[in-house]
Amino acid sequence: MISFARGVPAPECLPVEDLADCAKVAIERDGRTILSYGAGGGYGPLREWIAARHGVAPGRVMLTNGSLQGFVFLTTHFFGSGKPGRVLVEAPTYDRPLKILAAAGAEIVALPVDDEGLDPDALEAELRKGPKPAFVYSIPTFQNPSGRTLSAERRTRIAELIAEHDVLFLEDDPYGLVRYEGTAQPSLFSLEGGTQVIYSSSFSKTVAPGVRVGYFIFPEAVGKAVEAIAVSNYISPVMLSQATVFEFVNRGRFEPNLERVIGLLGARRDAMLEALEKELGGSGAVWSHPEGGYFLWLDFPAGVDCDELLPRAEATGVTFVKGTDFFVPGGGGQNAARLAYSFVSVDEIYEGVAKLASLMR
Repeated sequence: MISFARGVPAPECLPVEDLADCAKVAIERDGRTILSYGAGGGYGPLREWIAARHGVAPGRVMLTNGSLQGFVFLTTHFFGSGKPGRVLVEAPTYDRPLKILAAAGAEIVALPVDDEGLDPDALEAELRKGPKPAFVYSIPTFQNPSGRTLSAERRTRIAELIAEHDVLFLEDDPYGLVRYEGTAQPSLFSLEGGTQVIYSSSFSKTVAPGVRVGYFIFPEAVGKAVEAIAVSNYISPVMLSQATVFEFVNRGRFEPNLERVIGLLGARRDAMLEALEKELGGSGAVWSHPEGGYFLWLDFPAGVDCDELLPRAEATGVTFVKGTDFFVPGGGGQNAARLAYSFVSVDEIYEGVAKLASLMR
């Protein structure tokens, strides 16, 4: 099966030998600490390293078992025990938070996204309508699922809206460093000043997903509440993985490894765009042109139903994720697909896109 569904790095992206040595050194150096129970916020040296990169106090950094686990804890903080409330999200957006919010009973309000990212006019209108949301959730850079990036002008305006309405904003940024072209944009966290913006990221896309090390930078009061929820769930974070990642970054391996990953995945992004132009150019299909990250968004011509297309594609040996998975029920995406280019080879990309084009025709 050629899988355009897997948003994971290709096996050759993983620094296996480096991480093996880092884990060995971490245990030898600090084994009595990292093989025991640890503080709820995570391994201290890694928290300090992250804090220094973002210009915050280490106490504001919380390490989690992947950033999605932190999203679960944040949702529990706001909606545990059946507390009512609403969350504003992008449409489309990452499907896992949609499921987590729905299971928690939150009211999910979807806001439109175009090629410049989240529409600030729609955000402002919803904030004025009230009631005040628990938080706004956004993936502004190389968004999952669309690959789109929030423009500089919109970032400035949204930062102003956050301050004006005193609303909590979760900036989810696991892909931002995986850039193939263009100029990096400032984070909303930095533009707003970090008082109302929660920043989250992960080492899953830059080091390895299996280490399960994500992190959040919280406003102090929210951070303490979320950490208490975390400790009540798992007693201690996974200190060995966190110490391994710290050894990796501390010995200067993070930036060279990131450059290697960018080279490997950038070639796949280029192949995906070239294959789509070759196979679907002029067909009425349109797709995003991500400057980085793992995904692009494909809108098939009107009349193509991906509920019907997907099983036929899988029967020929290629799969993807339907667009409807990234919207609230009934919100759209019937003729759309998320295509992940990060895991498959260049040859598989050309073959898989050709199969999809043939089925569409």
